[in-house]
Amino acid sequence: MNIKLKKYKEQLEDWPQEGHHIMAQYDDEKIIVYQSYRKEIGEFAVKNQFFGEGFSLERMTWIKPNFLWMMYRNGWGRKEDQEYVLAIHLKKDAFRKYLENAVYSSYNEKNGVSKEEWQNQVKESSVRLQWDPDHDPFGNKQERRAIQIGLRNEFTRSFAKDDILLIENISDFVKDQYQFVLNDDLDNLIIPEEKPLVFDDEVLNKKLNLR
Repeated sequence: MNIKLKKYKEQLEDWPQEGHHIMAQYDDEKIIVYQSYRKEIGEFAVKNQFFGEGFSLERMTWIKPNFLWMMYRNGWGRKEDQEYVLAIHLKKDAFRKYLENAVYSSYNEKNGVSKEEWQNQVKESSVRLQWDPDHDPFGNKQERRAIQIGLRNEFTRSFAKDDILLIENISDFVKDQYQFVLNDDLDNLIIPEEKPLVFDDEVLNKKLNLR
């Protein structure tokens, strides 16, 4: 795998415990996001290095840069049609473009726009932004919030092919690490190394509630 790994408990010491944070593995060129699919979609994507067979360009697709949040949603790859876990190395500029065009999936007056303005933004935007409680390896809610991004229309088409640098199948890695969770052995649990991502753009950071 082309992913940096580190023991979960060692990372936990450095992670923020609350607030909105994009926890991810990234560098200047790329960021890794995660998705889970049924076998035929995942196999095609890994073999061809883009999404095609079985992947719908018409539906909204959700990406998650936070590994443990993905594990919460797919049950460590055990949920039906989510057994094939992919690590998708995305162009960082593309990821940033998603966020710049994103509109919150639900209205909150704290975001500084009226409900009418928000409704108009939703109609015009093809990117959704959502903050949810992060989760520990056992699925317990945390105070820290985790981000997920929904893409549709031109953003789905761009994501499916042009924005991808590498697609990896990490299903076996997920299964192996889940055994440590089952055995309540977090001392030996290893996951992708992650740290908070902030941008050199205060307007964008404010929009995302990053702190």
